[in-house]
Amino acid sequence: MTNDLIRRRIESQERDRLAPFASRSADSRGRAYPSSEHAYRSIYQRDRDKIIYTPAFRRLQYKTQVFVNFEGDHYRTRLTHTIEAVQIARTIARALALNEDLVEAIVLAHDLGHAPFGHASEDALDSLMRQPSVLRLLDGSGDPGGFEHNLQSLRIVDVLEGHSPEHPGLNLSWEVREGICKHRFTLHHPELAEFQRFSQPSLEAQIADLADEIAYDCHDVDDGLRAGLVTIEELEENQVWRESLVRVWHQADVEDPQELRFRAVKSLIDRLVTDVVLTTLDNVEKAGVQSADEVRQWPAPLVTFSPEIGPHTASLKAFLYRHVYYHYQVVRMKEKARRLITEVFNAYVDQPEQLPSHVQRRLETVPLPRAVCDYVAGMTDRYALEEHRKLFEIDVRLLP
Repeated sequence: MTNDLIRRRIESQERDRLAPFASRSADSRGRAYPSSEHAYRSIYQRDRDKIIYTPAFRRLQYKTQVFVNFEGDHYRTRLTHTIEAVQIARTIARALALNEDLVEAIVLAHDLGHAPFGHASEDALDSLMRQPSVLRLLDGSGDPGGFEHNLQSLRIVDVLEGHSPEHPGLNLSWEVREGICKHRFTLHHPELAEFQRFSQPSLEAQIADLADEIAYDCHDVDDGLRAGLVTIEELEENQVWRESLVRVWHQADVEDPQELRFRAVKSLIDRLVTDVVLTTLDNVEKAGVQSADEVRQWPAPLVTFSPEIGPHTASLKAFLYRHVYYHYQVVRMKEKARRLITEVFNAYVDQPEQLPSHVQRRLETVPLPRAVCDYVAGMTDRYALEEHRKLFEIDVRLLP
């Protein structure tokens, strides 16, 4: 069997195995730039591998999820969150007979655009990129300003990563790119014009969205308990958490608090994933969709929580905002991060000569504020701290 026949066998197996509304590799809309496909990997397998080998993916290891990495070795980072979200997404995709390779590629790339120190830096960069002085520098470039991490993830794979002399970026498939920017249904951005004719993305992209939510809700509960910001008793106000505890207690008499936390979080993930699988099967059957494009034309998402569970997941999210994301210790770190990012960004814009040479070279084709924004957003937590020290501290031990 020749190598090319191996890929065709994989594509044939997809046609036999996947549901009619799944995204099949052989039916991909392809890539923006002509490219011969790999001999024995499908188009989505190849995209997944391209993403994993990028420096942007490796940098997720040192980017904050909720707790900065130096606050403890066991808290989630952007990388561990991504791995957990991938595991959940693949589980859902397999249960629904959808394309696991496509789901995996989308989820692996979905957080590439996050800035260091979590959402605080995203908010800071968005404000900085909307300042009147910045907008004047962007005038005439076609860049509308602002910063949003889903769009930045797309920008990374389309422009900032990749080493081919034939095209910019990674040249990913249309379906992976759709999933990266629309897994949160981002609308009305000129960068997304090619995706706007569909009201919804693929089911695989919708799975990426819900898997991301399940992963961060559940592991933020776990990290919040580990950090002592919340207690199991406080969490019992939420019904799905309370029911998860009851299931654990029925299974065994657990006295150790750490073991109870572990088992309860595991039970919560299982409950939410099961609910999504069963609800989505029901939604798809009622909608009667028979192809991936029919899914895209459906007026509402089909991958959802049930009406019974949905309000409780929203309640859990609200609890996390009150007790974890806006806990005074977390807010203090967020404000430190906001000030640090603001000072670093302004220092570079005010005096671009301080930028590294590889960033200065980009100024020939990219407006200064966007080049600075790309550079700052790509930093890890510790690299941003080091750059801030080099820019603002006078210390003989620090080289320029």
